[in-house]
Amino acid sequence: MPIQEYRPGRAWSIAAMLTLFMVVNFADKIVLGLVAVPMMDELKLSPTEFGVIGSSFFWLFAISGIAGGFLADRLSTRWMLLVMALAWSVCQLPMALSGSIAVMIVSRVLLGIGEGPAWPVSIHAAYKWFPDNKRNVPVALFSQGGAIGLLLSGITVPLITARYGWRASFYALAAVGVIWALLWLLIGAEGKLDAREKPTASQSFPAREAPLGRVLADPTVLGNFMLHFVSYLCLAATLTWLPAYLQKGLGYDNVTAGRLYGVIVAVSIPVVLAASMISQRLLARGWSSRSARGRFACLANVGAGALMCLLLLEAPSHAMRIGFFAVALGLTTVIYSLGPAMLAQAAPGSRRGAVLAIDNSIASIAGLLAPPVLGKLIEATPGAAGYQHGFGLIGAILVAGSVIGFFTINPEQSARRLAQ
Repeated sequence: MPIQEYRPGRAWSIAAMLTLFMVVNFADKIVLGLVAVPMMDELKLSPTEFGVIGSSFFWLFAISGIAGGFLADRLSTRWMLLVMALAWSVCQLPMALSGSIAVMIVSRVLLGIGEGPAWPVSIHAAYKWFPDNKRNVPVALFSQGGAIGLLLSGITVPLITARYGWRASFYALAAVGVIWALLWLLIGAEGKLDAREKPTASQSFPAREAPLGRVLADPTVLGNFMLHFVSYLCLAATLTWLPAYLQKGLGYDNVTAGRLYGVIVAVSIPVVLAASMISQRLLARGWSSRSARGRFACLANVGAGALMCLLLLEAPSHAMRIGFFAVALGLTTVIYSLGPAMLAQAAPGSRRGAVLAIDNSIASIAGLLAPPVLGKLIEATPGAAGYQHGFGLIGAILVAGSVIGFFTINPEQSARRLAQ
């Protein structure tokens, strides 16, 4: 099979569409948190009940993510992405039409099935257009599509809710998904760059067909799985409970809380983009991937965990707490761009889709745990303290997991080992 040459213009057009794909993806995730207060008030839901609805999104998310990753190694990612976007739109409608908790749970479960493969399939699609030494920034960019989705949702969803009611936001997201699908039909295409056929400078030896079990047992792969998991704890908690914390914990109204959420996300975007560019520059200067990607991501997570732990203190003002969240959210998402690059470097190309899917699916287990656990803490401790205890717990887990990852992740060594 001939090797497709790197075409920057075409590759970046695909990256731009994948960025928009992740905008829609994360808008679908955050909308429930942004309508939490009016929805809980109207349906008379307790924090624990709402936490169950929030976590239901992740009940089958991991299974569908793994299945999608295996399919991505065999099917066209162009058509997989199209089907996923249309399915997301359909799954938004029951949330708008029904007042039944059971129907909402089923709707969120089905949405989770549809979104489970989104991240690994998107990365797999992008890696077919970008060589290894150019992957940090484009993946960081479309990973920040998620942040842009959070930002836009934080601004628009409260306004839609205030004027038309909380159900209208789900109709709006259904329409947005359809619009993206139509654009993708016009612009989307399948890339053909393949690390198995044209090794990069960081992997100049031929990759062989290592058994999947051996790949999954590798220390670098396991270390990345753990880093992604602890980072996802922070993301899952903020998606479900941060808007409610701003309202019920810190006392802001719905629209102001949405705008503050947008500010938090807006600050986090340049943090992660700058970190990804610094990492790529370090690689260009000859630093190993272990240092420029692995240890760099671990230190970013340690910083994020420390900031989350500071929420437990009484001294910080509201402005300082919002600042802590903004920087922490940016630092935890560094692993979303650097982690896949390390996994793609360590694992044989024929296993890449499956490994990326398993990575995302293991991380998604955090989405099962964080919303209900924080819901219990919030219900047990009134006011802002319950929220802060939950976020502080996640910060401590972030630090512990990152310290372990600092000593276990070594992509170059793993690539050599798995190629033998």
